[in-house]
Amino acid sequence: MEYRLTRRIGGRGALPHQFHQALRGVAVDGGRVCAVGDATVKVFGTEGDLLAQWATGLPGECVAVDAEKRIWVGQRQKVEVFHPNGGLTDTWRDPERLGLVTAIGFGGGDLFLADATARWIRRYDGKGRFRNNIGDRHRKGGFDIPNGVLDFAVDGQGVLHVANPGMHRVERYTADGTLLGHFGRFDGRDPSGFPGCCNPTNVTVDGAGQVIVSEKAGPRVKVLDPAGELLAVVADAAFDAGAKNMDLAVDSEGRIYVVDTVRLEICVFSPSGPAAAA
Repeated sequence: MEYRLTRRIGGRGALPHQFHQALRGVAVDGGRVCAVGDATVKVFGTEGDLLAQWATGLPGECVAVDAEKRIWVGQRQKVEVFHPNGGLTDTWRDPERLGLVTAIGFGGGDLFLADATARWIRRYDGKGRFRNNIGDRHRKGGFDIPNGVLDFAVDGQGVLHVANPGMHRVERYTADGTLLGHFGRFDGRDPSGFPGCCNPTNVTVDGAGQVIVSEKAGPRVKVLDPAGELLAVVADAAFDAGAKNMDLAVDSEGRIYVVDTVRLEICVFSPSGPAAAA
């Protein structure tokens, strides 16, 4: 399968649809593209038009949308939950456990929060009660994240796919923290492997179970089948060369949304779609 760049959303600047200093996370939900950067949530249409924006308490590190269309924003030591139209509805805190929250996921009625400070994923029930850690049994004491970001995605069966960049692989876990398996290997030349000191940095999963990853140095996005076999290199020349920790999202049409953390824009790639204008 081939992918083509079909749209760029946002960008660095002072206009309402742009970001001033940072763009960290992206999530898609139906016709909405939700992004967090600076200390703001921005909601775009799929054509890139700005639909809404509002402030967050602290700079957002990640964003997710739940089944009720609420928008969750991970921050330092807390998560803010917003109504679909922007009003703050809840704030989750756990002073004993939450450090820097860099990814959020949902599955089986539970909430999963990636804590990059501890290098573990925290599992909570729907009422905010802590259930267990994921990654705390790892032989390195947690996930190996030299890039400072811990990222994961939950698939349709409730399995967590976690990027473990220091070990050049993606690992799969049950909700109770049991390791199911992993794939990936170091290779600086073959695109089916993961290059550099620490890749992949970010991960998401589509409705068919395909795994989409991003890398740094140089920045690249790839699609792999559920067994970890390379299906496509989505892009390796569309991003600023210094971009890293490029968050990912995928919609029901197979379009892939990638955060360029230097240009502060969301690059949209469509399978076999028309090329975007430069």
